Amino acid sequence: MTDSEIFSKLTNAIVTQNIAGSAQLAQEALDAGIPPLDIITKGLSPGMKIIGDKFEAAEIFLPQIMMSGKAMSSAMEILTPELEKNKKEGEETGLAITFVAEGDIHDIGHRLVTTMLGANGFDIFDLGVDVLNETVVEEAAKHKGEKVLLVGSALMTTSMLGQKDLMDRLREENLRDSVKCMFGGAPVSGKWIDEIGADATAENAAEAAKVALNIMK
Repeated sequence: MTDSEIFSKLTNAIVTQNIAGSAQLAQEALDAGIPPLDIITKGLSPGMKIIGDKFEAAEIFLPQIMMSGKAMSSAMEILTPELEKNKKEGEETGLAITFVAEGDIHDIGHRLVTTMLGANGFDIFDLGVDVLNETVVEEAAKHKGEKVLLVGSALMTTSMLGQKDLMDRLREENLRDSVKCMFGGAPVSGKWIDEIGADATAENAAEAAKVALNIMK
């Protein structure tokens, strides 16, 4: 089986919510010598994008997206130890405070980005899903003076709007200059990031790690 065939099977396993198959294929891909990052970006992430697009188009609903999330998680259980082996030791990358916006429980992309940031040297403080902006601001205040990156995700347009409120609150509390802010999710665009005065967004988890490292320099 060629690499492209393995990637295609991985994508299909995510789309069809094949939990056991996702883990098995991830292991097969590793055994074939494919780097874990490629397995994620070329196999798993395209599947999650398809699922996200289908959800936005109301072609599937929450139970299906949660099952695809479980399939993704089963593959990541295989891949995360391999990512950890390549973790950059001794680099003071910073603290990444990760969260899903208030009113949103879609944590698949959030978990993947969190994993990728950890594998790239960030210390991780994961606040979880449906997180109040005041909670994020409180945590940012606790770590004022440190290298802090706020990483928020939102799959829905309604929860995305809370990102603007968060930026406003950070400015009100005189915390904006002490943190970097990166947001992602299906409705988030570069134009939106500029509009709310955040620092960056990214198309996928692998790019998110690269962007995060760059803005923390």
